[in-house]
Amino acid sequence: MDINYELYKVFYHVAHSLSFSEASKQLFISQSAVSQSIKVLEKKLNQNLFIRSTKRVQLTPEGEILLRHIEPAINLIQRGESQIMEASSLGGGQLRIGASDMICRYFLVPYLNRFHKEFPGVHIKVTNQTSIGCVDLLENGQVDLIFSNYPNSRLRNSNSLKKILDFQDVFVASRDSFHLENQKLSFQDLLEHPILMLTKKSTTSEFLHNLFQQHQLDLVPEIELSSNDLLLDLAAIGLGIAFVPDYCLKSASPELFPLTLTEELPRRQLVIVHNEHLPLSSAAREFIGFFASSEQGERKS
Repeated sequence: MDINYELYKVFYHVAHSLSFSEASKQLFISQSAVSQSIKVLEKKLNQNLFIRSTKRVQLTPEGEILLRHIEPAINLIQRGESQIMEASSLGGGQLRIGASDMICRYFLVPYLNRFHKEFPGVHIKVTNQTSIGCVDLLENGQVDLIFSNYPNSRLRNSNSLKKILDFQDVFVASRDSFHLENQKLSFQDLLEHPILMLTKKSTTSEFLHNLFQQHQLDLVPEIELSSNDLLLDLAAIGLGIAFVPDYCLKSASPELFPLTLTEELPRRQLVIVHNEHLPLSSAAREFIGFFASSEQGERKS
């Protein structure tokens, strides 16, 4: 049944106050407009909703039934409006972020801590996926922002990115197990040793495989894992040479050392990404503001 929401709103105020004049004051419309709206609603429903007398207004049994259904609906709408108002002033709302566990642990934690202290009323939800998997979260509307290593083959033109950190990838090995500390190694030399790296569904794996292919080499890793922490742990006990971003080395074992290569690896970036076709919440805009623009500035992916 096609009935204007405003008619139900007028009914709600009359039913609560049991007064046409009081409802007109609450709605900032004339008493005749209130009376006309109720008549239209009764005609559309083909039911009398109020018993009118010179002294008072009462709900009919049908009016009481309608009120039981209309009241929670009106309350839900009012609650939604309140939450939007709170979110716009950051007294409430939600910040939804997608990021890998590595980015969360080694980069995001201090920023999340600061945001929580400044805006304690905002609920923070972090979903862990690889940087490639995070793009799916963004495109499905499950998160407002993602933090990704870049380049990322899944990022498309509909995504707006902001570069926030330049970093260098490194090969690290155990001093006890690999006596390579004073040597310069080529990509071909690296293939003579067991390589530990992230799974193929990661930007880091994608980057390294492409790098070896550019040198006409096929990289077959000894071990593929989904966690950089585990890669570092296994490298520390001598199971192989791990390939990780340098910002993961903050808490790495002192037993590990970075290998020296004959040519420098290309640098990568850490970026914030959002879908430019969807509006950003106030919380998301504030969080983006925590990160100073890089020299490259904002750009489309």
